[in-house]
Amino acid sequence: MRLKGTAKADAAPISALAAAEGAGLGRIITRARQLAALDDRLRRGLPEVLQPHCRLGNAGSGRLVYLVDAPVWGTLLRQHARALLDAAATAGIQAGALTVKVSPPPPEAGAKASKPLSQATRDALRNTAESVADPALRAQLLRLASMA
Repeated sequence: MRLKGTAKADAAPISALAAAEGAGLGRIITRARQLAALDDRLRRGLPEVLQPHCRLGNAGSGRLVYLVDAPVWGTLLRQHARALLDAAATAGIQAGALTVKVSPPPPEAGAKASKPLSQATRDALRNTAESVADPALRAQLLRLASMA
């Protein structure tokens, strides 16, 4: 079932990819697609509870690099290292090591990055800027004080 108005939205990413490929980014896009396909294949062998918390970051130089969203998932993923490396070998990727990096997910779209500064904080930053001799530091403090 297609919702009204989704055809245009579906076409936008495809045309953006085509434009990027035309701009000389074809090899990067191809590599990203290869990693996504390998990630899907390797992820199927992991426990369901772990799957949404890890993603393949890179494969090459004899190593699989996985990104997890919290340390606990990294620990669990390391327990499945042998199965991942064997599955990679089956997929034609010769990797003898697994590297796990903790990388929290990006903030959700529309989420506020931070609270605005209070008036007291802005005043304190301005006062501090006035008392500093270093012009670069003074400029940075004044820039911070001007943030709404």
